Parts: sequence; C-alpha cells; structure tokens
Amino acid sequence: MSDTDSETRKPIITQDDHSIPAFIHFGDQDRIDAEEEDEQQEEDEEEDATWGEVVQACCVRTPTEWGYVFGRLCAVVFFMYFFLFGLELMRTGAKVMTGCTAGALFGDETNPVAGLTVGLFATVLLQSSSTTTSIIVSLAGSAISVSQAIYMVMGANIGTTVTNTIVSLGQLGDADQLERAFAGATVHDMFNMMTVCVLFPLEIATGYLRRLTEVMVRGAFTSNVETWEGPIRKYVAPLGDRIIMSNSDLLAAVASGEGSCAEGDGFYPILCEPGTPSASKCPQVGLISCNRETNTCPSFFQPNATSKEDKISGGVVFVLAIVMLFFCLFALLNILQRMLMGSSTRIVHKATSLNGYVNMALGCGLTVLVQSSSIVTSTLTPLVGIGVIHLDQMYPLTLGSNIGTTITALLAAMVTESPESLQVALSHFIFNSMGIVIFYPVPFMRAFPLQAARHLGKATRQWRGFPFLYIGVMFFLLPLTSFGISFLFARGSMGLTVLGSFLVAVIAISGAYGFYWWRFQDGKQYCNNRFERRERLRVAIHNLPDDMDYLKTQIALLISHTRLPDSEDEDDDDDDDDEESANVER
Repeated sequence: MSDTDSETRKPIITQDDHSIPAFIHFGDQDRIDAEEEDEQQEEDEEEDATWGEVVQACCVRTPTEWGYVFGRLCAVVFFMYFFLFGLELMRTGAKVMTGCTAGALFGDETNPVAGLTVGLFATVLLQSSSTTTSIIVSLAGSAISVSQAIYMVMGANIGTTVTNTIVSLGQLGDADQLERAFAGATVHDMFNMMTVCVLFPLEIATGYLRRLTEVMVRGAFTSNVETWEGPIRKYVAPLGDRIIMSNSDLLAAVASGEGSCAEGDGFYPILCEPGTPSASKCPQVGLISCNRETNTCPSFFQPNATSKEDKISGGVVFVLAIVMLFFCLFALLNILQRMLMGSSTRIVHKATSLNGYVNMALGCGLTVLVQSSSIVTSTLTPLVGIGVIHLDQMYPLTLGSNIGTTITALLAAMVTESPESLQVALSHFIFNSMGIVIFYPVPFMRAFPLQAARHLGKATRQWRGFPFLYIGVMFFLLPLTSFGISFLFARGSMGLTVLGSFLVAVIAISGAYGFYWWRFQDGKQYCNNRFERRERLRVAIHNLPDDMDYLKTQIALLISHTRLPDSEDEDDDDDDDDEESANVER
C-alpha cells in the first residue's frame, strides 16, 4: 500500500478513541478536565487580545469586505426580525391553544405548592411569564389572595425558562453547539429553581414577602397614565396581529371564574354581522380576537368558529411558528458563523467580555426595552451555542433579564387602582433581587447554578435526546407529582393524608438511594459508560457506509497490486472448469 493511501486512510472509531474533533469552536471548553481548563485559562490570560486588535479586526477592511459585511448585517436584521416574529406567533398560538386550560388553573388554593405549580403550568402553556404575571396581578386581592399570588409568581419564574430551552433544540445537529446552547438555556432554569428552593420555604414559614410589601404599599398611590409600548409590540406584534390575535379578556374572565369557553357563557358563540368580519361587526369574539384599534380581524378569525376550532387554529399557528423559529435560527447561525470565520477566538472573546454587573444591567435594559425576558434569553441562547458569548457572560445577562421582567410588571401594576396588584409586583421584584444577592456576588454561591448548567450541557453530548427528557421531567413530571401530592394533603382526609405521606416517604427513600448509588456505588460511571457505548454505536452505524466504501477501495487496490482474481473472476473460472469437466465425461 502506498504512503498516499495510508495518509488518506480514514480512522475507524474504536472503543478507546476519545479524541476531540479538530474543529475551531468559540466559547466554553466545558468538555476538558479541570486541569486542562486551568491551563487553557492561563493561556488565554497570557494571550489576551487588546482593544486595538479588536478595533483593527472589526474596522480595517477593504471596500469589497465592507460590502459583504453590510449584506450579511442586512440578512441578520431580516432573519432576526422573523425570529422575533416567530416567537411572538408561538406565544400567541400557545395562548389561543391552551388559554382555556391555563385560565382555569387559577384559583384561590390554600396550598402553597399548588399555587407554585399553577404558576409554572400556566406559564408553560401560555409561553409567556408576562401574560401569566399580568393575570395573577389582576386577580390579586379579588379572586386570589396575595399570598397565593406570590406563590404563583414564583412558579411563573420557573415556567418562563421553557421557551429558551426549546430554542436551544435548534442546535441539535451539532454536539458542541448543543452542549453550549443547552447549558446557556438551563442556567436560567437552575438559577430560578435554586432561588425557589431557598426562598419558597422561607416565605411559607415567615411570609416575609407578603409582610414586607404590605408595609411598602401603605399609602401608595396609583395613576392612570398610559403604559409605554416597546419595539416588539410596536414593530413585530402588528404583523402577528394580522395572522392571529388572542383574546386577553377571555383569559382573564376564565381565570377569575366570570366566564368560560363553553357555548352560551359570554364568549361563544361568536356574534358577527354579515359581511367581511371586523372589530365593529363582531362585538362578541372567542379565543381569537379582533383588533379594535385598526378595526380588522386576523386571518385565522372565523365568524362561526367554536372553541375547538379556535384551539385547532392556535395549534396550527404554534407549529408554523416553531418551524419559522428554527428556520430563522439556522439561517442566523450560518450567517454569524460566516461573519466570525477567520476571526481569532481571543479577539471574539475580548469583544464580548464585559464586567458581570455591566452585563446584568444590559440584560435588564434589553428586557425592559422589548418587554419580554423570554425574547432576550431566547435570542442570546444561539449566540452561546456558537461561542460568541461565554456561559459566564450569559449568566449575568439572564439575571438582568429576570429583573427587567419584574420592572415591566411593576410599571403595569402602578397604573392600576389595586394596592394588592402593586404588592404582588413588588414581591416579584424583591424575590428576583434576593435571588441575585444569594447566587451572584459570592463566587462560591455563583458556581452552583453555573456548574449545574454545565453538567446538563455535558449530558447532551452523551445523549442527544436528553433535552427532551429534561423538558418532560422539569416542566411536567415534577410539577405534576408535586401538585398531586400536595392535593392529597390539602383535602383533609385521613386516608388521603396517609397516602400522601407514603408517597413522600417512597420518593424520599428512592431519592436518597439514587444519590447514594450515583455518588458512592459508581452509578455516575455506569451511566457514563452506557451513554458512551451508545454514542460510539451511533457514530459507528452512521459511518458504516463510508467505512465500507473505504474497505472496498482498499481491497480493490490490494487486488490490483497482488494481481489476485476477484470473486467474480473465480466464479467464472469455476463455471468454465465445470463445463470442461462435463465435456470430458461425455
């Protein structure tokens, strides 16, 4: 075999091959060991780029290069607009599709765990913590108590993270990008979960948020000034309103118990005058509403639709929005990677490395500007995936967006006439602020959500289906289990209480044994080995056609060098020998 053939030979993956692909990726090196990570950090510090190099790399270009930059920036703006448009459609479609179910969840339950779960589920179904918080704030003091509203807001804080977790699935095709993007998305989850784990029991035991905000709103006055509309509402939402528009009045009525989606209960059947549907001709609408400012109805509005038909329309819009979201995401990633191609990693990192508190203020400002934390974090998640933003930078941006969304709710509550609404909005602000105080300034505490997110990101490398399992367990199985057990205790029945206690004991014992097995009986190593074997098998099956083609090529070269007959020639010779033998016998 020639040297050229040996050099071009493609290596076959073996069980002991753990080499890292020779790709250049920007971002976190979360797959290397701790010692290698420290060495890499020292090298980065030694080779840290200067701002002069950054300016030269960004601004010193030929006219042709500036033309390419301008064209790609226009493409980024175009696809970013429709990415945001897809997010808006997804949220509206989710509201129409699940609005009746989500609205019916709200009620003045006496169980704090039930309130927490209701807030989480409502946000997952509506795909908007702002909508959920607005409903909770409007119901506080009337349909639900302030204490219960505070628990629901805590749940809404967790539920809002599902959107950027779904967005991270758009990078499922690249293991490196998925690992970073999923870690960047789940750092929001981990922070909110850990904050709830610390402050939720404290609120149950002391009621500190309710008592503190009650003192703060004494003598507070509200005004009827008009709220400010951000650019998303001004430039993106109008296009979405032409396609589908949710009826916020119906959601609030269902949540307060003053209405429902049933026929003859105030919203159905839809009443429209003959002719082209418009807001003035349709005084009674269902889940899909008409725009009274422009006197138009969206494309999916049907004058004679039932609630089931409106829900189907919402589901169709939701699916189409997901497709649009992923298409725009792929286009944005492709364009951004082309723009970064040829740029040094240290220059990119220098250009994006800002002080953590500056990033926090930036995340807060962006969220107040667009009036949605989901949009901010969902837009930043793909940038973490391609390595433009570090996970350590994404974390303070996420914390800032958490504060920004509470400021939006606080401004909305200040234009109401209910002190209870203002009290709930203040509780939301103080809750997130205390979470930041606990889990950011001290490096030791900051490491908890960051390390948890990194481990979740690494899990996606071992199994690509892990994000789907995570979403199912984190946002559905655990809340449902908690809600069911809390329901058993809240009924006041001795039998149900005993059953709930038994289930809690089983879960506690199972969890303790699982932790012991994972940490002290090599459970972690066992799972890692299983996933590694699964991944090697997947890669081997994926590469099997190429390996077979390579083997066929090498066999053909071997035959040509040794001049040995191939199998077909041997078969032909055998046939000729048989014919000659038959002729001799005759």
